Amino acid sequence: MFAFIAREPILDKSKSVFAYELIFRDGKGGAYPEHSPEKAQYIEAQFHPLGLDDISGEKSSFINFSSETLISRFPTTLDPASVVVELADNPFTETGLLEACQHIKQLGYRLAIDDPMMLSARHDILPLIDIVKVDVSRTRFETIEKHIPRYLDANVKLVAEQVNTPDHFATCSDLGFDLFQGYFFAQPEARIVRQLPASKMNIVDLMGEVSGDSFDINRISHVIERDAALSYLLLKFINNPAINKRYKITSLKHALNYMGEVEIKKFIALLSLTNLGDEKPLEIIHMSLVRAKFFDLLSQQRGLKANPPIGFLVGLFSLLEGLLDQSMSDIVKQLPLSDALNNALLGKNAEFVQYMTLVKAFESALWMNVIKVAKNLDIDQKQLHTLYNQAIVWGNGVRSVITAHYPQAQVRAN
Repeated sequence: MFAFIAREPILDKSKSVFAYELIFRDGKGGAYPEHSPEKAQYIEAQFHPLGLDDISGEKSSFINFSSETLISRFPTTLDPASVVVELADNPFTETGLLEACQHIKQLGYRLAIDDPMMLSARHDILPLIDIVKVDVSRTRFETIEKHIPRYLDANVKLVAEQVNTPDHFATCSDLGFDLFQGYFFAQPEARIVRQLPASKMNIVDLMGEVSGDSFDINRISHVIERDAALSYLLLKFINNPAINKRYKITSLKHALNYMGEVEIKKFIALLSLTNLGDEKPLEIIHMSLVRAKFFDLLSQQRGLKANPPIGFLVGLFSLLEGLLDQSMSDIVKQLPLSDALNNALLGKNAEFVQYMTLVKAFESALWMNVIKVAKNLDIDQKQLHTLYNQAIVWGNGVRSVITAHYPQAQVRAN
């Protein structure tokens, strides 16, 4: 069980999540942490630790291990089917590491190596390696082109790291990389000022309704009921066992009586976002879900107004630029959101600026930023980890509901 952790998605060419790389705050250099039984028991009792299934869902987990752990204390309780063992140290100089890797391969684990200069192509370790990760921000494309054929011949998958824009993704895909690590999928593909399509106007209406103080249940019911897909998906959300284990909800009005206005607003906003971004990779929706829950929990911790649930809405809509390929200033002009929500999305609310800094720190394992914001918000940083872990579990649960109803991302040719 792990309490202090970040995860970074690794996507395939179709922009579907292949795996998550896990980065441990309490492990040296982000590697797998080794705790005494007493410390492990303390963490489990005091915080909200997660298992690998909680963190990565049904996806594989890339985990860095120090050479000392691999050679002497490798945790064989980890599932070889879902864990990729990543070498944290240079295998070309560490005595005994090659033999340890041979043993780990015999146990059924896949091996990955960070190799920005692609030196493993000419090393004895190559036959053991399943995946090579290349930081494309540190490697010349000429070097990559030169070495890629050798890896392809060896049936080794290649991961491009630090892929942070759609252009980087397209270039790396053309070079022959199989997998891509970075937040390119959450960035706008082209900033074009355009109106939202007429087919999305029902969604726009719903987004406006949930951001205000008033709540017209009859109007919202009318908007949802005239769209069969919206009606179906809303009931799927609300009847998710992770949310509602007791009653079978059959209508929006029934849900309102059972869950209350604030929770219904959250689910209608979630439904709206899912339908607004249905041409984008599912992972950008997933990130939005985690942000929404994290901001919601933070807002409650800080005693912010609960209705409308502005923390939830700011987190949920924080990646609209990547979903709609427009600037946030152009987006808010087209959406009937409240002034308070617009200001927060435009970075004009100091409270939510702190939240944005914090969630980006968790997404990228920028632990010093977590410490800084925790001090500014007067919240114990370990408590922030607990809230973020809860948000990950909630986001995974909701993602599992929408996956079957969400189309594959469209990979656009350049």
